[in-house]
Amino acid sequence: MGRQHRRRHQNQNDTPERCSDERGGELFPAASADTLRNGKKGMNVLVLNCGSSSLKFAVIDPDTSVEHVSGIAQRLGSPEASLDVKRNGAKSSKPIAGALHDEALHAIVDVLRELGLADGLLAVGHRVVHGGSKFAGSMAITPEVIAKVEECIPLGPLHNPPNLVGIRIAQNLFPGLLQVGVFDTAFHQTMPPVAYTYPVPHEWLEKYGVRRYGFHGTSHRFVAREAVRLLGLPANDHGIVTAHLGNGCSCAAVKNGKSVDTTMGLTPLEGLMMGTRSGSIDPAIIGHVADAMGRHPKEILDILNKKSGLLGVSGLSNDMRTVEEAAAGGNERAKLALDLFCYGLAKAIAALVVPLGRLDALVFTGGIGENSTTVRQMTIARLGFLGLTLDAAANATHGRAQGGRITTGERPQALIVPTNEELMIAEDAERIARGA
Repeated sequence: MGRQHRRRHQNQNDTPERCSDERGGELFPAASADTLRNGKKGMNVLVLNCGSSSLKFAVIDPDTSVEHVSGIAQRLGSPEASLDVKRNGAKSSKPIAGALHDEALHAIVDVLRELGLADGLLAVGHRVVHGGSKFAGSMAITPEVIAKVEECIPLGPLHNPPNLVGIRIAQNLFPGLLQVGVFDTAFHQTMPPVAYTYPVPHEWLEKYGVRRYGFHGTSHRFVAREAVRLLGLPANDHGIVTAHLGNGCSCAAVKNGKSVDTTMGLTPLEGLMMGTRSGSIDPAIIGHVADAMGRHPKEILDILNKKSGLLGVSGLSNDMRTVEEAAAGGNERAKLALDLFCYGLAKAIAALVVPLGRLDALVFTGGIGENSTTVRQMTIARLGFLGLTLDAAANATHGRAQGGRITTGERPQALIVPTNEELMIAEDAERIARGA
């Protein structure tokens, strides 16, 4: 999936900076101006996704799509903290007991040193979950950008603070490298007002930023682009619904490469039923249950975020594999959870055809979308009126022999496209680093 680039060269007077590890370790040279021009070195991008108790990483060559190494430092701050690394199909793990984010990133850099990947990095790309309406694309991180991300913390209180922690640690560890923020919300900034405005007092939008923002934008952008390529659709004349289905789930309507509507809203709680999130419900339920239980409304919101969805309905698990297995074994609540999930997904997909005015393709991605034959089958079975007819054999093999396609007929097509948010982040970071 290599790409041809047209790039503006950096100023010829640019000089490389050298970056020192705060602990006095070896230096990390930033890619020089010559490197950026000749394209032979410094091609790799370090991609970071910093969560509240985890730090995911990958080193990727965005030109060749090669992922040299990836992994996750998880359960940070606990005695069970570990660093899990994957390279060339082999996996390894080592304890980093009690490590916090800064220690975890140092441990990751040690791994990169051992593999000869620490020197000559082109940039560091960071996933940032909530950019509000302040960012319509990926940005080089500056003090002004950080200030705007901080302003979005009330909109993303669970995600933006750890995202900022990762940025600041990386800036200290790699002070000579360009840092790039890639925002989950940015792709959806092309939505028109009719799609992002809530029917509430307008001053809520003006004063408090209450509107639909949408999430999973990096994934929706990647798989929509891949669907256009795989199906040979015109780049500027197509209508696609993308379904990112994992523990968090959302759909998007993508028209001519741009998001025109999506299911998640002000927060990731709105929209589809998910692993532990309820998705859209009557807002009055919150006050009703708070009164009935004698609890604060924020406690009910916490339940809607962490104890609802597949977990809440099935009473078993937030993992679709567990729910499917229990449903197949006759568990009635698991059957209901599975049916609710697919019924709500089909309704959302159908609704998103409205802003598109047509349907050329339906894309399944994410852990559930890519792997659950049952969810795909049950969802497409409800969408026959859109012209979708499942190819059962292709669905059973996840469309591998058909270029991802799992339906019969020419248009519309349903297909599976494995997401690759890390590659998208690396590509954006490279584009900004090269001034393209």
